[in-house]
Amino acid sequence: MALFPLISNFEEDFVLQLLPVDTENTMDEVAAAAAYHSVGRRVAARPGCIMRVRRQGSEELLPKSLKVSESGLKPMECVEVVWEAPKHGA
Repeated sequence: MALFPLISNFEEDFVLQLLPVDTENTMDEVAAAAAYHSVGRRVAARPGCIMRVRRQGSEELLPKSLKVSESGLKPMECVEVVWEAPKHGA
């Protein structure tokens, strides 16, 4: 377990945030940490939607249970946190 700095670019937010997370945090936990700084401040909550993490510039979402230590992310790398609509009929 170690402190790991990322930069958060939260969808619909105009502020990039320094996001200190732990190497054992999952991408769901990274998304929740990013939401703390954006949702309800500059970004409206979206009930029913889930937050997902991806590398900046990528369309591929990182698995929700993937740990920071397993992700290949580098310190101070920028991640995007985006809203994903719930899947109906699943």
